[in-house]
Amino acid sequence: MTRDEAEKTLAAIGEQAEGRFPLLDAAIACSLHEDPTRDPEPARALAAEATRRLKARLERVESPEEALAETMAGDMRLAGDLITYDHPDNADILSVFERRKGLPVALGVIYLEIGRRCGLQVRGVDFPGHFLLRIETGEGPLALDPFSEGRVVLPSELTRRAYMAGLTSDVAERLEALMVPTDDRSVILRLQNNIYARAIQARDFARAERSAMRRALLDPADHRPWLDVATAREGLGALAGALEALARAQALDGGAAVAARAARERVRMRLN
Repeated sequence: MTRDEAEKTLAAIGEQAEGRFPLLDAAIACSLHEDPTRDPEPARALAAEATRRLKARLERVESPEEALAETMAGDMRLAGDLITYDHPDNADILSVFERRKGLPVALGVIYLEIGRRCGLQVRGVDFPGHFLLRIETGEGPLALDPFSEGRVVLPSELTRRAYMAGLTSDVAERLEALMVPTDDRSVILRLQNNIYARAIQARDFARAERSAMRRALLDPADHRPWLDVATAREGLGALAGALEALARAQALDGGAAVAARAARERVRMRLN
């Protein structure tokens, strides 16, 4: 697959309705867009093996949360990368499959995909600062932390984390507010945002531009990814491309007009 082909795949995925959004396929397409030379089949084979193992555990009447955690962390050896947390591979799904470690949201993509293949009701939770999972059980919903080997996060711990993230008491003390599920598109966008933020911090503007472009393709109605594309292109010195991206942002959302217009004028001054 070439990078152009990956962009076409991402654009087609971006047009999918939320209920049909292909989570793992989207994550793999993002990885191939970053590096088109890789083979996604080993990752797909590992996903199939994880599915087989989880189905076998569930047939033994294990609880859904225990079966999912034991399969992903025990059988598949997936865990959070505590040593090199900011390594770019931790946000790349093909690398996560290969290394068996990654960021919470990247690991969460795999948990979500495998759990659903086996009929589990599991969704992402866009928790501030640390992505979590919500799984429905006979005793009600539970929060799982894919970064910590899928362990259950108790309500008291959720509240503590919420306060540490700066949430106010009217949110931090309400379990239902802390466990609101997010859609799959937002999960992939959060993953790409992680890549963008780290790339900008490292002044790797080429990588930043690619991650922002993926967000633009996966969420075609949102103007904000194009503002990030423009920022990255300006960092690369591609000023004409930055202007084009800013024009796309303005065309998508009149609310972006002020910010985009100011940025366009700044870039235009550099061109003159």
